[in-house]
Amino acid sequence: MALQQSCWILGVSAFYHDSAACLVKNGEIVAAAQEERFTRKKHDSGFPANAITYCLREGRIAVKDLTHIVFYDKPLVKFERLLETYLGFAPRGLQSFVAAMPVWLKEKLLLKNLIKERFARLSGVEKSTLPPILFTEHHESHAASAFYPSPFETAAVLCVDGVGEWATTSAWLGEGNQLKPLWEIQFPHSLGLLYSAFTYFTGFKVNSGEYKVMGLAPYGRPKYVQKIYDHLIQLKPDGTFRLNMEYFNYCTGLTMTNGRFEPVFDGPPRKPESPLTQREMDLARSIQDVTEEVMLRLARTLYQETKAESLCLAGGVALNCVANGRILREGPYKGIWIQPAAGDAGGALGAALAAWHQFENKPRSVSSSDHMRGSYLGPSYSDEDIEGFLKTRNAPYVRLGEELFERVAAEMASEKVVGWFQGRMEFGPRALGGRSIIGDARSPKMQSVMNLKIKYRESFRPFAPSVLRERLADYFQMNVDSPYMLLVAPVVEKRCVGLTKEQQSLWGIDLLNVPKSDIPAITHVDYSARIQTVHEETNPRYHRLLKAFEAKTGYGVIVNTSFNVRGEPIVCTPEDAYRCFMRTEMDVLVLENCVLSKADQKPLEGDTDWKKEFELD
Repeated sequence: MALQQSCWILGVSAFYHDSAACLVKNGEIVAAAQEERFTRKKHDSGFPANAITYCLREGRIAVKDLTHIVFYDKPLVKFERLLETYLGFAPRGLQSFVAAMPVWLKEKLLLKNLIKERFARLSGVEKSTLPPILFTEHHESHAASAFYPSPFETAAVLCVDGVGEWATTSAWLGEGNQLKPLWEIQFPHSLGLLYSAFTYFTGFKVNSGEYKVMGLAPYGRPKYVQKIYDHLIQLKPDGTFRLNMEYFNYCTGLTMTNGRFEPVFDGPPRKPESPLTQREMDLARSIQDVTEEVMLRLARTLYQETKAESLCLAGGVALNCVANGRILREGPYKGIWIQPAAGDAGGALGAALAAWHQFENKPRSVSSSDHMRGSYLGPSYSDEDIEGFLKTRNAPYVRLGEELFERVAAEMASEKVVGWFQGRMEFGPRALGGRSIIGDARSPKMQSVMNLKIKYRESFRPFAPSVLRERLADYFQMNVDSPYMLLVAPVVEKRCVGLTKEQQSLWGIDLLNVPKSDIPAITHVDYSARIQTVHEETNPRYHRLLKAFEAKTGYGVIVNTSFNVRGEPIVCTPEDAYRCFMRTEMDVLVLENCVLSKADQKPLEGDTDWKKEFELD
């Protein structure tokens, strides 16, 4: 009896933002990574040659062994949208049309040929010998990335982002191995672009700073909510909506908003890097409240239409973990699952899985195990790799055995900041204990130390807790898995600290340094936290560290933030981690079993200023 030949499918997202690659073997995810981690250029949109090379190396295959290459959207349909948008707004859209057309005509209309050329160059084979290239629709890729790895046999699927080809919001029903499209909202009416308009207006970078708006929101009042409803968005009871395009510039110009925004929202856009005022906090709170209301209504409508007891989410707006937390608490669903790489990078994964289940029509196995493998899908490095690198740098270190976890727990308990590098790198925007900077959640100074001396970023930015899954209910008002840090929940009341009479009169940023609980480093100003549950099955080493910290302190929760400085992608290699460690005021670096103390290190020779190396996000 002949052995069944393996089906290898490579998904690719590229040329817009957050390029990535994902390798799937017979429906199982083997590897996935974003191109930015290799090039060190945040949100890199180029052809993901490095990510593809890594995925093939992890699978121990060559390009010629692939059954399919799948691209995550359909460029011809996207070009149709660009043309129709120009014609619909002409002549106002001439500036953006002229800027976009040369790139489209030269490259993106001939994308299939371009992809073949890049793969041929990468693999050293003729274009004619490459595997077939397939194209999925953008929101189909999002929906597939959300449903197929989920633990649900049947689920409603909601995808919300800026824009794909035409869709900005789409609803699906996932059953078995099939995804059935139900309805969609089309460009230019986009919740993602509405949120990005406020990202721009509050002085942050579009497609990068949206999470800053979400983090700033609790410092504000919902002062502008009614103005948003009166002027910008017509929201129906079922959650569907239309935007008033008289206030936006993204169809016709090179900015998100136009001059009509300014009298409604009390002045011009904030200049990037200028001081934040209460107005920006109020704007952030207002658009966050509107976004949550839209998402809740859409989720409830989808439940009424499908009667599905579970919900899957993807698209860039699905990274809004505050809205996700409200859907979990206030929505009708028994279960909710969010793709950890919910943005365009996850489109590579969704495209590959869509080809396996829908094009190849292969069945889907459903189980309680994590099909995303904790999202630890990137490269890993052995102790031998690490020691070889450290010796080239003459960097003093010790290699520890079983005592490592107790040593690191003790360092954190003494308020040391630790760079933690182990196992496979995470796929998606969150550090989940593979490439993390960690510290003591009990420390009242940890948030400001990490923000200002380690990350070199805005002081208001909150940090997330990593908590032992079995201790979750001891700290947070939530009792479901949250392995990808995509759900926000309140801290349990017994841990919260009430405000004094004097503190009750404070508002906005003045509340930043007022302790809110006995784990102040991860408790946001509104007594909430963005939670990562740590599971022994998917990350036994990180779980063991938290157990050691609990044994030392009585607390099974620590601070976890991504291993990078502002504007830098999360570190990938031991060299990336060492450089970041040396450029910051981190105290300890753990590279697998190798431990480095900052006090023992010599300054980096010939190092450049990282602020000039990385464009601030």
